Amino acid sequence: MASIGAPSESTIRKALSEFQIDVNSDQVAQIQEYIRLLLVWNEKVNLTAIREPLEILYRHFCESMFAADVVDLTQCRLADIGTGPGFPGLALKILLPGAQIVLVESNFKKATFLAEVVRALGIRGANVLVSRYEELGEEIAPVDFILARALGEFRTFLKWAASERVDAKRVMLWVGAADVEEVRESPGWDWAPPVSVPHSLRRILLIGTKVVG
Repeated sequence: MASIGAPSESTIRKALSEFQIDVNSDQVAQIQEYIRLLLVWNEKVNLTAIREPLEILYRHFCESMFAADVVDLTQCRLADIGTGPGFPGLALKILLPGAQIVLVESNFKKATFLAEVVRALGIRGANVLVSRYEELGEEIAPVDFILARALGEFRTFLKWAASERVDAKRVMLWVGAADVEEVRESPGWDWAPPVSVPHSLRRILLIGTKVVG
């Protein structure tokens, strides 16, 4: 039985299939409970401007999970910077139970929400850090991928990600089409061709590999 306010199992499966993502019944139940908690908390804490359950499913869950169709993240250690209510990191963690995820969020109320979702969904291998990313280093290292969605100041962020104290091997960014050239011009990274996110007019997935030497 679907959680109140959450899309049905068939709706969730159909939406994710449009992004080449397949989920089992347990993962569907986790997505439903996550959406229910997001709707409840959003009444008191401004977690997301998106309020409609189906749009939450597509914009937050589908767009986040789409990354797993582009790159094999199965056993990776991931750090999601400025994760907000958990996207893309916690959504990907539901899809990839074998991955390790660090959720970095400077807003205490949002971090409290993340901790509650992790507890309520019984997720293992997910840690919440209440901090500005610039202050972190060894707390998240070593890391295979650093993820960021709706994050500005790209050059500052990418310089931090490439620094010795973080030493991220690769980064994955969800950006608007207008930001693609700015990101790709940032030094220290070799960028794969941009990938358009399905059903999104201007959302692009950018994957960068740290230049060594």
